[in-house]
Amino acid sequence: MTTPLPGVHNIEAILFDMNGTLRVRETHEPTQQAAFSRLGEILGEREVDWDEMTRRQKAYGNWAQDKLVQSSEAEIWSRWILPELPREQIEPAAPELMLAWSERRGRVVPIPGAEATLIELKKRGYRLGIISNTMSTLDIPRCLETFGWQDYFDVVIMSSFLKIRKPSPKPFTEASRRLGIPPEQCAYVGNRISKDIVGCKRAGYSIGLVVESSGLRRADEQGQTTKPNAIIISLSGLLEIFPARGVMVSKDILQL
Repeated sequence: MTTPLPGVHNIEAILFDMNGTLRVRETHEPTQQAAFSRLGEILGEREVDWDEMTRRQKAYGNWAQDKLVQSSEAEIWSRWILPELPREQIEPAAPELMLAWSERRGRVVPIPGAEATLIELKKRGYRLGIISNTMSTLDIPRCLETFGWQDYFDVVIMSSFLKIRKPSPKPFTEASRRLGIPPEQCAYVGNRISKDIVGCKRAGYSIGLVVESSGLRRADEQGQTTKPNAIIISLSGLLEIFPARGVMVSKDILQL
């Protein structure tokens, strides 16, 4: 027997993770070639050991996630990725270096159905926002501009500015504070239990949902004691959960 998702009628804001939830990165040769060209222009004629730079970046990422902090782009590049180069060369170019470093893996594209779902949720009266772990200050703003999504979101919280990473509750409480909406009237949609669901529940969000495309299991998240309120297989499933504000739920949702 199914029951309506508890607390759904109290929700005023729905916030989203970005990577793997609203967008994915795909191989795209022109984007990757342009990224490597930019990296070369910034770094000059020096010989680049891409494998070593990747290893250093991963070491930073593991450290940052363990500490739940986010260093500045200048600090990441001058201390972690290219400490052998003069800081005065690296630090001014760090934001562009970080963006190119991401784009060397390809371009970002919207998850299928993302835009239509965001538009419909706005029509239904929900405030929307983004809470994302990201090392780049440029990546997400430029992505939103490219997608034409700037007007969909009332708040965008990025770890690159806040200097704190999920699953700390602080990015979630900061989002609700900026919206002027209590955490218990917020829902969060992500693709990782360990970062997204743990974080939003610590912050007091009443609903935390996981988007899990068919066949993409959370193999690294087994044993988590914090559970999502529901798992959906596409973003359009949100339209079955969240009715127009002030309207009774017309379809029952399985409570996990």
